[in-house]
Amino acid sequence: MAPSAIAARSDDAPATASASRPMNWIAILLGFLTAVGPVSTDIYLPAFPALEASLHAPAGSAEMTLAIWFVGLAIGQITMGPLSDRFGRRMPMLLGTLIYTLASVGCAMAGDIWTFSSFRLLASLGASASLVIPSACVRDISYGNEAARLMSRLVLVMGVVPVLAPTLGGFVLSFTSWRSIFWASAAYGLICTVLVARVLPETLPERERSILSPLALATRYVTLARDRGFITNAMIAGFGAFMSFTYLSAAPSVFIHLFGFTPAGFGMLFGVFAACMIGASQLNGVLVGRIDAGRILGMSVGTAVLGTVGMLVVSVVMAFAIRGGAVPHGIALVPLILAMMVALGTTGIIGPNAAVGAMADHPRQAGSASAFIGTLQYVLGALAGAFVGMLPRTTPVPMAGVMLMGAVIMLLMVLLRPARPAAETAEAVHMDGEAPGAPPLIH
Repeated sequence: MAPSAIAARSDDAPATASASRPMNWIAILLGFLTAVGPVSTDIYLPAFPALEASLHAPAGSAEMTLAIWFVGLAIGQITMGPLSDRFGRRMPMLLGTLIYTLASVGCAMAGDIWTFSSFRLLASLGASASLVIPSACVRDISYGNEAARLMSRLVLVMGVVPVLAPTLGGFVLSFTSWRSIFWASAAYGLICTVLVARVLPETLPERERSILSPLALATRYVTLARDRGFITNAMIAGFGAFMSFTYLSAAPSVFIHLFGFTPAGFGMLFGVFAACMIGASQLNGVLVGRIDAGRILGMSVGTAVLGTVGMLVVSVVMAFAIRGGAVPHGIALVPLILAMMVALGTTGIIGPNAAVGAMADHPRQAGSASAFIGTLQYVLGALAGAFVGMLPRTTPVPMAGVMLMGAVIMLLMVLLRPARPAAETAEAVHMDGEAPGAPPLIH
């Protein structure tokens, strides 16, 4: 963007028309900001053993820091969303990225696991702003199929860094300490802080901001939860995240400890799975508008069920081999990896469509709706991590079984959705020529 364009912008100027900022440019900016959460989740996964050894922490402590991270993201999002509805998108985003940056410095300097966990919790509270607010910005400037396409572009951009993050983390561990990972995270947070302060446009004009009060906030969330179109789509998005977080929690133990992958090798495998998610999200951008969004979502959930069933079948076969003293390696791991590619790849389609469908009928509460979805995702993510942590990790069966459970619940939510999806309703509003923010249609 030209400097003159930045100078001409009022802090409260809406970006609904996006005349001076093409949608692609907005997607790149929002994607870069949204990637703070995923990259901070993924980059230190290969460092779990080194982290525990350096801080003299008991086995399993690294997994607990991941659960703490998820808890902080859940708490932070449910507050950052309403704050962004009340004060606009830029100020809460600026505060969040600054907190994340300072807390990442604290993680890098921590001398024990308790100090590290405390700063990790604080970092997650700050990072929650970058997860919930960009999605609300998408709803501010677009709706219907256009919102689904923009969300898919956002997933593409935010996916580039998480693909590289574990590989980068493993590479760093080959030359230096795990602490360098968090110094790099602090540098990334500083860049995001500068971008928010200097470049990010305000997408929510003052006239559309809502008054914040505890009673109004509670009423807002109760209203959202009672909307069948919202809650079923939110649950689909939530259990899609449940599948992904089950993988994140279990995969380091399965592939590094059980199958003998190096941290760098695990990072490369992680990149393959993330590339599947990104590719699926871009396929979604092509399909939206040509195929009904509700049908796309249903087919994707069905594919996720098939993929996780395949994972479970292969894992059971592997479990019998492991009990017989033969740990699978090399070509024997291909069936499991292929099944995981199918199962995890679908989340790149499920997430954007479910989120857009959930928020479409709530344009004036986009921040709260996005926060509700994000909080649900990370609460379920924390539960997935705790659940997996309680199960034995001597075979990949627990990972596959828990992921299958999430896929089955998503399928149930697809069957319980209203006959007319919320995303379709929003598109009908657009076709009728009503402005964004008009009262949603009742169906």
